[in-house]
Amino acid sequence: MTPFLKLALCAALAIVAAAAGAQGPPRVVWVSPVPIDQGGLFFEELRRGLRDVGQVEGRSFQLESSWGDGTQEGAAKLLAKVVATAPAIIVTQGTMGPLLSKTTATIPIVFGYSGDPVEAGMVDSLPRPGRNATGISYMTLELVGKRMEMLKELLPKAKRIAVVASPGHPGDSAERRVSQIAATKLGIAIDYFELGRGKGVPDVLAAIDHARSDAVMFFPTQTVIANRAAIAEWSLKRRLPTISGWAQFADGGNVLSYGPNLADASRRLAFYVDRILKGAKPADLPVELPARVELVVNQKTARALGVSVPQSVLVRADRVIE
Repeated sequence: MTPFLKLALCAALAIVAAAAGAQGPPRVVWVSPVPIDQGGLFFEELRRGLRDVGQVEGRSFQLESSWGDGTQEGAAKLLAKVVATAPAIIVTQGTMGPLLSKTTATIPIVFGYSGDPVEAGMVDSLPRPGRNATGISYMTLELVGKRMEMLKELLPKAKRIAVVASPGHPGDSAERRVSQIAATKLGIAIDYFELGRGKGVPDVLAAIDHARSDAVMFFPTQTVIANRAAIAEWSLKRRLPTISGWAQFADGGNVLSYGPNLADASRRLAFYVDRILKGAKPADLPVELPARVELVVNQKTARALGVSVPQSVLVRADRVIE
């Protein structure tokens, strides 16, 4: 190789290296529908998970975050801005998932989603997503029946339970079906109360006021968790025990929560990010169900309600709030 060719080759390599340096590592953007004070924990769990799989922030990837205001309008505007920047991967939780799938069909999406991602149109199937999105679905139908059983353990004489459903939430009809099967086996009658479609949490709670319910089960959604403190305050006034699916529900003052450990699931999302950064396609990465569930008992609230939590429930609790 002549000195001129060597010089030209070195110059070309220098240009490529400079361009790569200017571009920087692939951008991974976390997009949350809620503010950082509500979702910051899960973002940090994702960061921790990426460290655990060997990704080095600032070298093999660049991690960014964008936070919503809790409204659908705010979420849509936020997603439009993030998609316009063309990141390598977008990671999201909650209601952002379906909306994001409709916003881009090309940018890889990793989601943690409370509903049925197939019914939501995010993937073709759980084993073979077939599109640009994959992740974890928090909706585990067997847990619906387990929550009903726990309410029966808590209140052996319970005859009627109010179930708060969300018709617009993908997977709601399946949750209703399973809850009805479980209630029938336990000899419990169910009254369904619909959240959404113009009815907010205050409307639903007011409707339950006129029912003859012994307890209330809320199908876990972002709306329920966002209103957990108001629900807890109402349950104390009405002296009605409540249960839902995520730990924040019990942490917010309600008696029981039983469902996926969202911190653990958020760390698991890093597995998908790692695989995609290494060349895998979301279409080929099966959607998972939660690997770990947790039972949280709020003993403080139970005492305030005059309810004795049986030992059979306490011994199974992952955490008891005194």
